[in-house]
Amino acid sequence: MKLDVAPRARKQLSKLPQNIQKKAHRQFSFLLSDYRHPSLHARKMGGGGIFEARIDIHYRFTFQVMKEQIFILTVGPHDEGLGKK
Repeated sequence: MKLDVAPRARKQLSKLPQNIQKKAHRQFSFLLSDYRHPSLHARKMGGGGIFEARIDIHYRFTFQVMKEQIFILTVGPHDEGLGKK
């Protein structure tokens, strides 16, 4: 699988503290190996094929799984990382 990051998510990720960015990259590697990895706590959001997952207890990201690609949509603190702000 291939990981792709939306421009919005790339910008959000660059604004996070360095230690959270490192955690995010580690979680993205878990996501590539198995998007149901236990540390991600991934679950499907309301409608469509959009999932949410944890970076840590305070930070989240959303993603979409396509045929051979995982697309990161948003990254950030809980509500922002879930695309609510």
